[in-house]
Amino acid sequence: MRTIPESELIINTDGSVFHLHTRPEQLADRIVLCGDPERVSTIAAYFDTKECDVRNREFHTVTGTFKNKRITAVSHGIGCDNIDIVVNELDALANIDFESRTVRPVHRQLTMVRIGTSGGLQPFTPVGSYVAAEKSAGFDGVVYFYRDSYKIRDMRLEDEIVRQLDWNIEGVRPYVVSADKRLLEQIAGDDILRGITIAANGFYGPQGRELRLPLSDPELNRKIESFICDGRRITNYEMESSALAALAALMGHRALTVCCIIAGRIDKNMNPDYKNALPALIEKVLDRI
Repeated sequence: MRTIPESELIINTDGSVFHLHTRPEQLADRIVLCGDPERVSTIAAYFDTKECDVRNREFHTVTGTFKNKRITAVSHGIGCDNIDIVVNELDALANIDFESRTVRPVHRQLTMVRIGTSGGLQPFTPVGSYVAAEKSAGFDGVVYFYRDSYKIRDMRLEDEIVRQLDWNIEGVRPYVVSADKRLLEQIAGDDILRGITIAANGFYGPQGRELRLPLSDPELNRKIESFICDGRRITNYEMESSALAALAALMGHRALTVCCIIAGRIDKNMNPDYKNALPALIEKVLDRI
């Protein structure tokens, strides 16, 4: 049995994992993820009880109970690189014995739902609507650093995206991963839209925003908006769903991203007071997770 070296899994002197500063006993099977550390406090305000409240850098963790369900709320910061940190450390807390540094013989499956904010790309995803990422298209490349990623990717949809978008961004190829089907039904129900969500590897150029630097493909957003495959359209932009879906699938966990649309990329409008639109989505997720 492989012993994981100290340089591969860094454990703090208090027995907590390196970045999250959370100990194994502080992790629930149900996890609500979000980008903003302060949003964890908003989520945890719904909890009936609280066991722990831990902060380190952009990572904020609160574990407690909501309607007799034990839930952990965790912030992951911005970007798929942070998702790589958070999901690996959550999995380590669940499935690695910190004393022996070996993988536990019985796999513990986690259920992870990310509550995010997003830019809508279609007329049917206006500001204020909610979208569940049935499929996530990653522009980030994180999944390519892990073996056998082809097993969890939708290669046909990837090829269609490359073809229809006339993809010419050098050094990056989009990958596509589906959300856990049962979790999608459980969380989205019949009142949350479902679509293809793009996880961009940046906020400005990678999402077609042009400030002082010109874009390598100024037509990319137009091509994204007109994309259609088997009746599915690309519904929204955000920055984390693909790595979450991919790493969870590779590790045997259940994961889904649900976003509140706060910007209309077609109409070029924005809701700067978007935080007031999030409580209803938070309540839905907590009720259904």
